[in-house]
Amino acid sequence: MDTPGHSSQGPPYRPRIIDAALTDALRIAGAVVIEGARGVGKTMTAAHTAASTVYLDDPTNQALALIGPEAILSGPSPRLLDEWQVAPHLWNAVRRAVDTSPSRGLFILTGSAVPPDDITRHTGAGRFLRLRQRTMTAYEKYDMPTDGVSLRSLFEGDRPQAAPVAETNLGDVVDELLRPGFPGMAALTAEDGATLLAGYLDDTARIDVPRLAEIRHDPVVVTRILTGIARSVASDVTYATLASDARAVAPDIKATTVSTYVNLLRRIYLVEEQQAWTPRLRSRARWRTAPKLHLADPALAAAAIGAGREALLRDPTTLGVLFESAVHHDLTVYAATLRGDVRHYRDSNGKEIDAVITLPDGRWAAVEVKLGAAQLPAAVSSLDAAVGTIDTETVGAPAFRLVVTGSGPTLTTADGTVTCPLHQLRP
Repeated sequence: MDTPGHSSQGPPYRPRIIDAALTDALRIAGAVVIEGARGVGKTMTAAHTAASTVYLDDPTNQALALIGPEAILSGPSPRLLDEWQVAPHLWNAVRRAVDTSPSRGLFILTGSAVPPDDITRHTGAGRFLRLRQRTMTAYEKYDMPTDGVSLRSLFEGDRPQAAPVAETNLGDVVDELLRPGFPGMAALTAEDGATLLAGYLDDTARIDVPRLAEIRHDPVVVTRILTGIARSVASDVTYATLASDARAVAPDIKATTVSTYVNLLRRIYLVEEQQAWTPRLRSRARWRTAPKLHLADPALAAAAIGAGREALLRDPTTLGVLFESAVHHDLTVYAATLRGDVRHYRDSNGKEIDAVITLPDGRWAAVEVKLGAAQLPAAVSSLDAAVGTIDTETVGAPAFRLVVTGSGPTLTTADGTVTCPLHQLRP
């Protein structure tokens, strides 16, 4: 049943951005919950820190959890309870163990799905801290280099000096986009990665979603909805649009049913919403409040629509939305180190900001996404126009304006806008 922490079995551990947050959370709370999609590295990250581990997807351990939960919880701490949601009654047992101990950092719970009755909503306050783990960012794929443009430093007022333009072309951008962020797939070729990602999506539709709830449609409907989301990542797509697309395989499906399926996909962390930012405006324009949808990894979105390297090079529109989703993904991970959030802004006059990073202390930043350096002047102009509609006397001026490109220079423009390629961005 029990496995020591820091196991030497398997490949060596690849450091992740979340490591520091996990160490801090264990210092503060009695138990830490790491949540995220299947395969993002939760178990590897937790086991690297844990002193002992029990795997609850093992039927023997599941049976023991029912008849003797104290045996499951007994072991050196931090004790990892992996895939705890298959034995959700353990939540209260962990809570009681935390309540009766003066120590911190007793347990790490990992899970790739929210329990159906959401028993954790109210019973962990003051005892548990939650961390969200996502697939690897470009920074993590490159083994976390020390140079580059730091999001934290930008908020602190630092601005990068001009750096030589790296030898990066559109093909390199596509290759990086198609490299999966799932740690177990990162070393694969694009073709092999796409094959595994297609299998991941198939398992999601056939196994993962039906485990959460009884669905009346064939799994092909869930697959079709995933494809529709992938085709519209980084766009404020509606459930009605997704339902219209799904009617090719389910003629009677309604938008409300699609909404139910999307919520199930959110519960397994495969779909993420980028909410709208709604600051006070100078004009009488109205906010567009629909969220944008993203899949857990940009390479997963590419696999869902069958978009390989050559197809993306011929289709800059699709490449552009997938790249914007990749930027949102990485910014979300980096902003989390500052307890920040990543939203989007769009108003009824057509002014928009691709990503708005907001921090708990009220600071915010405006980010535009462009594929190449040739689009920099238009990006700077677009940011100026959008920020000009916002009542900065109320919300304050942005801490910085940033244009993230696929290929382009790292520099600070004459008006103070920072630009850098995605692979140069770091926490």
